[in-house]
Amino acid sequence: MLSMQERIRRARRRAGLSQAALAERLRVRRSAVSNWESANDIRPAMPNLIAIARTCKVSLEWLGTGRGPMVPDADVLADVPAADAELVDASEERALLAAWRALPRRAQLLVLELAQALQGQRRRPRRPL
Repeated sequence: MLSMQERIRRARRRAGLSQAALAERLRVRRSAVSNWESANDIRPAMPNLIAIARTCKVSLEWLGTGRGPMVPDADVLADVPAADAELVDASEERALLAAWRALPRRAQLLVLELAQALQGQRRRPRRPL
Protein backbone atom coordinates (compact mmCIF):
# COMPACT_ATOMS: atom_id res chain seq x y z
CA MET A 1 0.00 0.00 0.00
CA LEU A 2 1.20 3.51 -0.80
CA SER A 3 2.14 5.84 2.04
CA MET A 4 0.16 9.03 2.53
CA GLN A 5 3.13 11.01 1.18
CA GLU A 6 3.10 8.92 -2.01
CA ARG A 7 -0.69 9.25 -2.36
CA ILE A 8 -0.50 13.04 -2.03
CA ARG A 9 2.27 13.19 -4.65
CA ARG A 10 0.38 10.85 -6.99
CA ALA A 11 -2.85 12.85 -6.62
CA ARG A 12 -1.04 16.15 -7.28
CA ARG A 13 0.73 14.79 -10.35
CA ARG A 14 -2.47 13.22 -11.66
CA ALA A 15 -4.10 16.68 -11.40
CA GLY A 16 -1.19 18.11 -13.37
CA LEU A 17 -0.15 20.47 -10.58
CA SER A 18 3.28 21.46 -9.36
CA GLN A 19 3.89 21.70 -5.64
CA ALA A 20 3.75 25.48 -5.96
CA ALA A 21 0.43 25.37 -7.86
CA LEU A 22 -1.16 23.04 -5.29
CA ALA A 23 0.15 25.21 -2.47
CA GLU A 24 -1.36 28.30 -4.10
CA ARG A 25 -4.76 26.65 -4.46
CA LEU A 26 -4.69 25.47 -0.85
CA ARG A 27 -3.32 28.81 0.38
CA VAL A 28 -0.33 27.20 2.06
CA ARG A 29 3.40 27.51 1.43
CA ARG A 30 5.08 25.34 -1.17
CA SER A 31 7.28 23.99 1.61
CA ALA A 32 4.15 22.59 3.32
CA VAL A 33 3.31 20.56 0.21
CA SER A 34 6.94 19.47 -0.04
CA ASN A 35 6.88 18.34 3.61
CA TRP A 36 3.64 16.40 3.10
CA GLU A 37 5.23 14.56 0.18
CA SER A 38 8.57 13.90 1.88
CA ALA A 39 9.55 10.94 4.03
CA ASN A 40 9.71 13.02 7.24
CA ASP A 41 6.18 11.92 8.27
CA ILE A 42 4.63 15.39 8.36
CA ARG A 43 0.96 14.99 7.51
CA PRO A 44 -1.53 17.65 6.47
CA ALA A 45 -4.27 18.67 8.88
CA MET A 46 -7.73 17.35 8.01
CA PRO A 47 -8.94 20.61 6.36
CA ASN A 48 -5.86 20.53 4.11
CA LEU A 49 -6.34 16.85 3.33
CA ILE A 50 -9.93 17.56 2.31
CA ALA A 51 -8.76 20.49 0.17
CA ILE A 52 -6.13 18.30 -1.53
CA ALA A 53 -8.76 15.66 -2.33
CA ARG A 54 -11.13 18.26 -3.77
CA THR A 55 -8.46 20.11 -5.70
CA CYS A 56 -6.97 16.94 -7.17
CA LYS A 57 -10.38 15.29 -7.63
CA VAL A 58 -9.48 12.13 -5.76
CA SER A 59 -11.31 10.18 -3.07
CA LEU A 60 -10.74 11.49 0.44
CA GLU A 61 -10.84 7.93 1.78
CA TRP A 62 -8.12 6.84 -0.65
CA LEU A 63 -6.00 9.90 0.05
CA GLY A 64 -6.25 9.57 3.83
CA THR A 65 -6.14 5.80 4.27
CA GLY A 66 -5.19 4.18 0.98
CA ARG A 67 -8.48 2.24 0.93
CA GLY A 68 -10.89 2.30 -1.97
CA PRO A 69 -10.35 3.63 -5.46
CA MET A 70 -8.20 6.69 -6.10
CA VAL A 71 -10.97 8.33 -8.09
CA PRO A 72 -14.59 7.81 -7.04
CA ASP A 73 -16.54 6.00 -9.74
CA ALA A 74 -19.30 8.25 -11.06
CA ASP A 75 -21.44 5.19 -11.80
CA VAL A 76 -21.44 4.11 -8.15
CA LEU A 77 -24.28 6.52 -7.35
CA ALA A 78 -26.22 5.75 -10.52
CA ASP A 79 -28.07 2.88 -8.83
CA VAL A 80 -29.02 4.96 -5.78
CA PRO A 81 -32.31 6.72 -6.53
CA ALA A 82 -31.91 9.42 -3.89
CA ALA A 83 -28.38 10.35 -4.96
CA ASP A 84 -29.63 12.37 -7.91
CA ALA A 85 -32.95 13.48 -6.47
CA GLU A 86 -33.94 16.97 -5.50
CA LEU A 87 -36.36 17.08 -2.65
CA VAL A 88 -38.17 20.07 -4.07
CA ASP A 89 -41.58 20.04 -5.67
CA ALA A 90 -42.04 23.53 -7.08
CA SER A 91 -39.97 25.16 -9.79
CA GLU A 92 -39.81 28.27 -7.62
CA GLU A 93 -38.11 26.23 -4.89
CA ARG A 94 -35.55 24.93 -7.38
CA ALA A 95 -34.84 28.47 -8.60
CA LEU A 96 -34.51 29.74 -5.03
CA LEU A 97 -32.18 26.89 -4.09
CA ALA A 98 -30.00 27.46 -7.17
CA ALA A 99 -29.82 31.18 -6.43
CA TRP A 100 -29.01 30.49 -2.76
CA ARG A 101 -26.14 28.15 -3.67
CA ALA A 102 -24.66 30.78 -5.99
CA LEU A 103 -24.59 33.46 -3.28
CA PRO A 104 -21.56 34.21 -1.11
CA ARG A 105 -21.94 33.21 2.56
CA ARG A 106 -22.66 36.74 3.77
CA ALA A 107 -25.48 37.16 1.26
CA GLN A 108 -26.89 33.75 2.25
CA LEU A 109 -27.11 34.93 5.85
CA LEU A 110 -28.94 38.08 4.78
CA VAL A 111 -31.42 36.05 2.70
CA LEU A 112 -32.00 33.73 5.64
CA GLU A 113 -32.56 36.70 7.91
CA LEU A 114 -35.07 38.14 5.43
CA ALA A 115 -36.95 34.85 5.20
CA GLN A 116 -37.12 34.58 8.98
CA ALA A 117 -38.37 38.16 9.23
CA LEU A 118 -41.05 37.44 6.64
CA GLN A 119 -42.14 34.43 8.66
CA GLY A 120 -42.29 36.49 11.83
CA GLN A 121 -39.66 34.29 13.49
CA ARG A 122 -37.14 37.05 13.97
CA ARG A 123 -37.40 38.32 17.56
CA ARG A 124 -34.45 40.69 17.83
CA PRO A 125 -33.39 43.59 15.66
CA ARG A 126 -30.79 43.01 12.98
CA ARG A 127 -27.19 43.75 13.85
CA PRO A 128 -25.29 46.05 11.51
CA LEU A 129 -22.82 44.21 9.28
